[in-house]
Amino acid sequence: MNRALLRLSLACLGMFVLLLVNVNYVQAFRTTSLADAKGNVRVFNQQFKYQRGSIKAGSKTIAASHLVKGNSGNYQRYYPDPEVYAPITGYSEPFGRTGLEEAENSMLSGTDPKLTVHNLVSLVTGHSRQGGTVYTTVVPGVQQAAYAALKAEGRESGVVALDPKTGAILAMASFPSFDPNKYVTLTGKKLERVDKALQLAPGHPLLNHTTQLTYPPGSSFKVITSSAALSQGKVASPQSTVPAPTQLKLGSKALINDGGEACGDGHPQLIFAFTLSCNTAFGLLGQKVTGPVLHDYANKFGFNNSKLTIPLPVTPSVFPPVTDPAFTAYQAIGQFSDRVTPLQEAMIAATIANGGTMMKPYLVKEVQAPDLSPVLTTTPQELGSPISPTVASQLTQMMVSVTNNPAGTAYATANQNVAGVEIAGKTGTAQNGINNTNLDDAVFTCFAPASNPVIAVGVIVKGGGFGADAAAPIAVKVIQEYLREKGMLP
Repeated sequence: MNRALLRLSLACLGMFVLLLVNVNYVQAFRTTSLADAKGNVRVFNQQFKYQRGSIKAGSKTIAASHLVKGNSGNYQRYYPDPEVYAPITGYSEPFGRTGLEEAENSMLSGTDPKLTVHNLVSLVTGHSRQGGTVYTTVVPGVQQAAYAALKAEGRESGVVALDPKTGAILAMASFPSFDPNKYVTLTGKKLERVDKALQLAPGHPLLNHTTQLTYPPGSSFKVITSSAALSQGKVASPQSTVPAPTQLKLGSKALINDGGEACGDGHPQLIFAFTLSCNTAFGLLGQKVTGPVLHDYANKFGFNNSKLTIPLPVTPSVFPPVTDPAFTAYQAIGQFSDRVTPLQEAMIAATIANGGTMMKPYLVKEVQAPDLSPVLTTTPQELGSPISPTVASQLTQMMVSVTNNPAGTAYATANQNVAGVEIAGKTGTAQNGINNTNLDDAVFTCFAPASNPVIAVGVIVKGGGFGADAAAPIAVKVIQEYLREKGMLP
């Protein structure tokens, strides 16, 4: 063989080897990404021929697929209790997905590598491909109670309930909500019309108010200010006295307590200032702690974390770094540019309830293959320990005073409604930039029972006014239902 033919043969051999390598790479490693790629017409058409996996809350099905009437051989998605679970399930329509339908799409569609063996068995036995079943951590009765409470309040709002020991999400309700069944159509014009109407609807029904929108925390942030002060030794204990003037001069402005009232004799114990939610006391305490330290503790509690997923993406709660003492004073009472999600509020309470250890929130408990064998099981995961068990115990004492002391901001709404169960909580009445007290955002973060916590709750009601009046009653209803589910209440 002459040299030219040898070179040509080697070049052909090299290209053949590269082709084999590429084919094997695509088949072994790019199956899922190619299947999910937009514009894949073959996959687009095939998606209706396979039975997409169900999504469940306990034994309750909250999303499933059924054959379209008329023997077309196509499957169609449906949502049995749409508005209650829409923030969790999202929707799956021919051109896109949201919520768990998107986050767990590879499992639900059956394209995840973990389901490859199961689908090969289906091919051999002549059955069509099926997706896995996603089991959420949500407790149906608690979710129903949460949504009903938000709907009764009637304002843009969100509530999250967590198991403080594991991070499991027991309920995640958002109002206003929407009906994902409206997205189940193959008619492009109808789909466009439905989507446009919901996009323009008041209250942002397509958004999950618990994870996608942030609000000012108001006085609920005083939990973190207290955590930093106690942890750093700026105050020795809840019984230590702190300065609390009627007014705190901050440049050309003055920070005042609610209604301009005095905070005790001007030198109350920390627990008393917390119980009454005295702004001047915590403004000064924030300045004593300093802006950088407050920022550090906010981060420890989960603020500014852009990587958190549950597995739904979560908009980070915001606490910007500042050094100016005046801005720090406002930050310390949750009124500068601090922003939180209801999920973050629940995480704060859950961390204290769990002795200072923060657990990662999660919404998916398990995924099962079509043959019911588990292919994914979530293991609870620690995110860190922002505070010590001692400080957590001190904060519990202070939060119990908010609900159990007749002078406490949540005494009337939290203490009197769950007989025999102590709730530890903190209210927030957050100014949102509108000069009208009735339009302040209402916030409540809490856990129960205080002595042996099994549930932590975060609630935010936009324009709800006082946290004790609008947000606390919602949390109480969620707690009541969960304690009934566990047999702790009649």
